[in-house]
Amino acid sequence: MKRPHHIPVDRDRLLISFSGVDGSGKSTQIANLLEIAQQRGLTTKLLAFWDDVVVLSRYREGFVHKLYGSEPGIGTPDKPVHRRDKNVRRWYLILARHCLYLLDALHLVQVVTAARRSGAQVLILDRYIYDELANLPLANPATRLFVHAIGALVPRPDVAFVLDADPEAARARKPEYPLDFMHCCRNAYLLLARTLGCLTLIPPLSLEEAKREVEAAFLGVLPVESQSHIETANAA
Repeated sequence: MKRPHHIPVDRDRLLISFSGVDGSGKSTQIANLLEIAQQRGLTTKLLAFWDDVVVLSRYREGFVHKLYGSEPGIGTPDKPVHRRDKNVRRWYLILARHCLYLLDALHLVQVVTAARRSGAQVLILDRYIYDELANLPLANPATRLFVHAIGALVPRPDVAFVLDADPEAARARKPEYPLDFMHCCRNAYLLLARTLGCLTLIPPLSLEEAKREVEAAFLGVLPVESQSHIETANAA
């Protein structure tokens, strides 16, 4: 086995985010990208948006479970769960989400700044603020202004992946939400991508095809100096 060649990244640390509906394959693609980066000698750091960024995440989750009877955990095909959190669209919850998402965005700025100081050359986030913005009523003009403001406030990833998925297939992998909500959620991500114009949409593909798309987009943002090191490493 060849030893990895360490590649100096001369510009700012790369920031890569993964978003998409539950069951779209984010965990698989993140694991693959981590392996790709590490094989090329790049130091990496992985953060989970809900655990590392979201403000008061434990209390927010507990509040939803208690108030709406949402089942905790992640559903599996043989043991589905019935979540009631982001699919509950009461007006007061939508208003609260705007406020909470602003707090999350401000904390995200701090978290990314601190993570970039850690020395990692590639910072990967499992979900991003975009996953929260997709929960908002994007057809509302005021909400769209809010979305643009948040997009300008937070660090813009070098690549912000949105993994598209067939709702039926995604729900089969993670049966947590009703199918009609999964369709609405998918449409929200597609609308968000059009609204912000800075997201890299990966269409519903086979696992290997999606991996190639993700790898190509990642390699496309590496500095030219790093690309030359990669070519030398592959030829060695």
